Amino acid sequence: MQTKLTLRLEEELIGVAKEFARSRGKSVSRIVADYFALLGRGRDEPDISPTVRTMRGSLRGVNAEDYRRYLEDKYL
Repeated sequence: MQTKLTLRLEEELIGVAKEFARSRGKSVSRIVADYFALLGRGRDEPDISPTVRTMRGSLRGVNAEDYRRYLEDKYL
């Protein structure tokens, strides 16, 4: 059974949420429901592929500022 839930948010945040949902072809309600479902499963992160999971930690020891500069030089 579905029930209505009212959220009070800043207008700007609502706009961001609507744009995010629109870009994914979903409603804001669906996005919020998906997020709540993740919370219910006790998970802090979305599902990730096994390939991405194997890459976790591969950048340990890399200076974040140096990497940011590298990306800026490469793409900007």
